[in-house]
Amino acid sequence: MNYQFTVMDKTISYRGFFRMEKYRLRHELFAGGWSPEITRECLERGHAVAVLLYDPDHDQVVLLEQFRVGALEFPGGPWLLEIVAGIMDDPQETTEEVARRETHEEAGCELLDLIPICHYLVSPGGTSESITLFCGRVDTSRIGGLQGVAEEHEDIRLHIVSRAEAFELRNAGRINSAAPIIALQWLELNRARLLERWGLAAT
Repeated sequence: MNYQFTVMDKTISYRGFFRMEKYRLRHELFAGGWSPEITRECLERGHAVAVLLYDPDHDQVVLLEQFRVGALEFPGGPWLLEIVAGIMDDPQETTEEVARRETHEEAGCELLDLIPICHYLVSPGGTSESITLFCGRVDTSRIGGLQGVAEEHEDIRLHIVSRAEAFELRNAGRINSAAPIIALQWLELNRARLLERWGLAAT
């Protein structure tokens, strides 16, 4: 069933690096009828693309270590192990084009193949942001060092780890943001299909 909602008013509460919008709305209830007027704030930060870089020939994963302000109070500190990711700034740019651009900017390499994983909402209780998640085939023999776009204040250190080590980092809580966790779990479930696609034998 398609339930209905009505937005009575929308205002911008804050506009900076991100934008905060304030809604007054009502929506249909499961039990029938309509909710009273509700006020909700929603963080508008655009939509993003993320890519798990995987080298099937060497069975290695590329992780990016960088500073994240949202993790200032998180156990372990604000330097997180993540995957390639970036905001979709240009509405004319496709998710695949963003994936290739961000891979070049953040990992200094080119994608040999790109496979969709999923498209999900990050935290729909308070933000409209969604992430389109991919797995990208790369050659890790050509990857390493420090990367990032200086004008965007990116300071990225690359870590090339075995697939098994990446899973161990995830299981130990060293990888603790949503996109890399989801991507690594997908890789664990779909590696055999990936190798078949790329004409490689599973080991």
